[in-house]
Amino acid sequence: MTTPPLTLHNPILRGFNPDPSILRVGEDYYIATSTFEWFPGVQIHHSRDLVNWRLLPRPLTRTSQLDMLGNTDSGGIWAPCLTHDGQQFHLIYTDVKHWKPDSPFKDTHNYLVTAPTIEGPWSEPIYLNSSGFDPSLFHDDDGRKWLVNMRWDHRDNKNRFSGIVLQEYSPEQQKLIGKPQVIFYGTDLKVTEGPHIYKKDGWYYLLTAEGGTMYEHAVTLARSRDLNGPYEVHPENPFLTAYGRTELLVQKAGHGSLVDTPDGQWYLAHLGGRPLEGPEAPARYCNLGRETSLQKVEWKEGEWPYVVGGNYPQATVQVNLPAHPWPEEQVQDDFDGETLGIHWQSLRVPVQENWASLQARPGHLRLTGQESMVSVHRQSLLGRRLQAFNATARTSVEFDPENFQQMAGLSGYYNTNNWVFLQVTFDEDLGRVLKLSQCDNGRYSEIPVCIPLSSAKVHLGLTFEHERFWFEYSLDGSDWQKIEHDFQSFKLSDEYCGGLCFTGTFIALSCHDMSGQRAVADFDFFSYQEFPETGIQGETALEATVS
Repeated sequence: MTTPPLTLHNPILRGFNPDPSILRVGEDYYIATSTFEWFPGVQIHHSRDLVNWRLLPRPLTRTSQLDMLGNTDSGGIWAPCLTHDGQQFHLIYTDVKHWKPDSPFKDTHNYLVTAPTIEGPWSEPIYLNSSGFDPSLFHDDDGRKWLVNMRWDHRDNKNRFSGIVLQEYSPEQQKLIGKPQVIFYGTDLKVTEGPHIYKKDGWYYLLTAEGGTMYEHAVTLARSRDLNGPYEVHPENPFLTAYGRTELLVQKAGHGSLVDTPDGQWYLAHLGGRPLEGPEAPARYCNLGRETSLQKVEWKEGEWPYVVGGNYPQATVQVNLPAHPWPEEQVQDDFDGETLGIHWQSLRVPVQENWASLQARPGHLRLTGQESMVSVHRQSLLGRRLQAFNATARTSVEFDPENFQQMAGLSGYYNTNNWVFLQVTFDEDLGRVLKLSQCDNGRYSEIPVCIPLSSAKVHLGLTFEHERFWFEYSLDGSDWQKIEHDFQSFKLSDEYCGGLCFTGTFIALSCHDMSGQRAVADFDFFSYQEFPETGIQGETALEATVS
């Protein structure tokens, strides 16, 4: 009996899931994506049909594996590579300690961890090199292993992306051996990065990202009979791009990786972004960040592969695999478990009991105030990705500040320079109050909102409606009041927040105490619910939220 085809709707991993490295082990498919400054490091999603995906526990959970204290915004984990050699999983990743768009220098350290199963335990890291970023591990059929990464050149009047470097890795010695060799300098698209090597029909195929991370982004494919090259570029390169096709749903298409199915079908995973559209949104701003999509590939024996439908991202793709859906996720987190829900991440450092506890007050998340919202060291902040243009989040918090340096609440967060924060804090004249502040590309300001609070608990809400978002509050959990100040969603996007920023919008709970007295805030629950593109209009969203 023939299995009816499934329809895959792109993107398959919505909201801030860039730089996909896709892998099949048996009938299981895995995609690893970048997490930058968010901890634990590396998202791994799992599927059995390429359509339905679930998030697995992240592999980099210890500071011995990933220490990002003080890393710059959009530093940290860049472009992980997940592979399997028939015995164990290998995860290669870069920890970018320092980088700035206007600086010629990048400090990029590359590591390897391994595990017997996808859920671990993951090993301590093996240091590899620091010559560039986007490292990838290739397992040749003769048993040898090879590391490829782009090489960074800081010198004036040089190509910063100075080639793809190949060097052998010795599992026995747990280090790179031999001399590094440049095997590919890229094409006229330039900005050559994100290399992956595959072997098929006696050919070595080198897949790279080119064109930069914005709208000129592309996937380039080259091949050689010899691993060391020379590599011939695909006759109809780029292999995939959305450049010049403004009508497409998925833009910025690039940074791809390939996977096959047991019956010989091939697919290309790649990143892309969906721009906000509408009169209030500047053209081509993507507040959900860069997401992962999947395209079908035709690959005849001994011939060049091609993306089905053309070398641009399709919105829907037919998949000939048996359906395997996962259980639906809960809308609400009541903080009743012993561990945080899988969607939560912290900034740069792991969650520790001394600042984020589920045990201090059972049924609550207790955050103990540390540094400010602009700190790159120790923030008591937990965030989850915004994964739809239309969504509502709600929480309730008990917080008793004694001075204006203490604050706790709910935020729309992009990075330390870009956020909007609804906070319970202290006012010398009014006592405990609700205030609203923002940081707009590093410029701090306060919205003229100051609401006295009479009850110990206050409910806070945040709603995104495509081009705009706003906050609301309730003293009893049922009578909600919108705060009459809307914000523009595009201001929490890569494009607005400096252009060369790489994450996406988060919804965050946090507690800050710049006085050093470590005030505590207790959050009773958190709910997150998405709505169809036409499913909410203004305040009707409040009625649809699970509280």
